[in-house]
Amino acid sequence: MLLGKLSEPVVNHVPAAYHESDPWFALYVRWRFERAVEECLKGKGYEAFSPFYKTTRKRSGRTKILDQPLFPGYVFCCFNPHKRLPILTTPGVVNILGSGNVPEPVNLSEIRSVQTVTDSGQQVQPWPFLQEGHKIRIEAGPLAGTEGTLLRLKNRFKLVVSITLLQRSMAVEVDQELVRPLF
Repeated sequence: MLLGKLSEPVVNHVPAAYHESDPWFALYVRWRFERAVEECLKGKGYEAFSPFYKTTRKRSGRTKILDQPLFPGYVFCCFNPHKRLPILTTPGVVNILGSGNVPEPVNLSEIRSVQTVTDSGQQVQPWPFLQEGHKIRIEAGPLAGTEGTLLRLKNRFKLVVSITLLQRSMAVEVDQELVRPLF
């Protein structure tokens, strides 16, 4: 009589592909592959981030609400730059932004600010990249601790958060009383 082979219980462990001390990088990805790349990287155990916003489009007399990437063609990922082959072999990834063959990390405070704004539930939109202006920090509310540039537009104030490496920005409306200038 054949006895069945006893086997160990199967436990799925996703190896830690990154450490919290690893820097964030911007990945240039194929057009409209932002979500697919983000999900694939998360499946490999990496922390990945591709912010989206809602917009309305009118087509054939109908209004549709669409999710659009805030930074089209880019996904942010946290990884060790010396172990980047798994990132580069991810379907849809074209390149890691940087100088020559050296990836350039994205400023952590910029990543955290973008995450805070998109997680706040407030309506965001892409914004032209700004290099000059008053740097501010939000002191209270759902955006507390977020840093960016203050912009006044038609008697309303907007916080513009930028990713310098991409030269892209996004904006969210803020209450002027919650704003403190940075020096």
